[in-house]
Amino acid sequence: MSFNNDNHSNEESAEFVIGRHPALETLKNNQNINKVFIQDQLKADALFDIASIAKKRGIIVNKVPKGKLDLLADNQNHQGVVVAVAAYKYETLDGLLTNVENENKTPFFLILDGIEDPHNLGSIMRTADAAGVQGIIIPKRRAVQLTSTVAKTSTGAIEHVPVVRVTNLVQTVKLLKKQGVWIFGTDMEGTDFRKWNAQGAVALVIGNEGKGISPLLKKECDEMLTIPMIGHVQSLNASVAASLLIYQGFTSRGN
Repeated sequence: MSFNNDNHSNEESAEFVIGRHPALETLKNNQNINKVFIQDQLKADALFDIASIAKKRGIIVNKVPKGKLDLLADNQNHQGVVVAVAAYKYETLDGLLTNVENENKTPFFLILDGIEDPHNLGSIMRTADAAGVQGIIIPKRRAVQLTSTVAKTSTGAIEHVPVVRVTNLVQTVKLLKKQGVWIFGTDMEGTDFRKWNAQGAVALVIGNEGKGISPLLKKECDEMLTIPMIGHVQSLNASVAASLLIYQGFTSRGN
């Protein structure tokens, strides 16, 4: 959704969303937008729609040169639009549990143990939104946070999937277990993920791209799941593995 950029001043020190689809999702769902910057003399229906929605909401729309957008977006592919927003607010664990309870839903959470690649986090968020995951829990340290790359890769999903940051994943898992949530981890050895029945309150733990799930967190898992592979490459990208597991959970929950 948004990201800190400490390299510039004034507008450049704000938080930004870049790209057309993320910008549209932000305009539709975020109430804390400061300004919209659109590339001058660039004509596209998507940019017209963005400007139209912004003006209807009373949000300032600035037409600026491409160089200005390049600066705001740190030379990432902004597609002619940058949206300046207030800082992203992470959800609390209590808030997440309360929201799920108020919506009369059965918890289906993701716990990401040290995901470092922002593209992986963005892709995981996109799949999580598509499959009805109600929240993602990440650690505050030694893991990617919500950045511009995450926002763009998620293609707007960052606006819809609550993210909780916690100091200690092990303690968080223990709290979830006390709330009746079953914890499923991922490993090279475990139950074939195709046999996973994710009905009931569950949380799926996805480990670090290289190291997997930390030993202490693995001990707290109720069951380990594995993705069988018969090819020469015996590993999958973290976001690909997460997608397979999330959709198995989605399917087994009767969706």
